[in-house]
Amino acid sequence: MYKEYFLVFEYFFIAIIISILLFSLSFLLVYQVPDSEKSSVYECGFNPFGDARIKFEVKFYLISILFIILI
Repeated sequence: MYKEYFLVFEYFFIAIIISILLFSLSFLLVYQVPDSEKSSVYECGFNPFGDARIKFEVKFYLISILFIILI
C-alpha cells in the first residue's frame, strides 16, 4: 500500500537533489565580474533625474483597483 507513496516521495527527492545540484553548479562555474555600469539605474539612456522610488498617493491605488474591478 505504501509502495505508491514511496515512489512519489522518491521522485520528489530526486527532483530536489537534481535542482539543487544544477543551481549550485551554475553558480560555481560561471565567471562573475561585478560592474558598476550593470548595477546602475537605466532610464531611457539618460542619467536618472531623481529618485526612482517615489511614493504614490493612496488615491492612485484606489483608482487602479477600480479599473481592475470594472474591467
